[in-house]
Amino acid sequence: MPLYENIFIARQDATAAQVEALTETFTNIITEQGGQVTKKEYWGLRSLAYRIKKNRKGHYTLLNIDAPPAAVTEMERNMRISEDVLRLLTVRVDALEEAPSAMLRSRDERDRPRRGDRDDRDRDRPRRERGEGFVPAPEGDRT
Repeated sequence: MPLYENIFIARQDATAAQVEALTETFTNIITEQGGQVTKKEYWGLRSLAYRIKKNRKGHYTLLNIDAPPAAVTEMERNMRISEDVLRLLTVRVDALEEAPSAMLRSRDERDRPRRGDRDDRDRDRPRRERGEGFVPAPEGDRT
């Protein structure tokens, strides 16, 4: 069966329990159609880039799905009908990730270096010792 990743955003007014109930509803639709949801991740209440239906925030949820296309189509149809779902995106993938997604990994596990860990700066020395900052004018040039 084809593999899919689905992300949906629920309204900010909904509680985490209501979002979990929505997730279970969509999971049941997939299982009734002969598929299975291999991973469910709740990413929490996050800010949106722009307002969607008068909402500034939304509850993000990721579903990894192994199901026939008809089951995914039925789940998407129910998501579009639901007033609690603001946006949804379903993508067909070659393989599903078993590890936690990038959104759930802690900052230490990410590849980016932290700001304070840069070696090219010596913050413990004053600016004048590093040769930075204000350079006073010679004595004779003052007006």
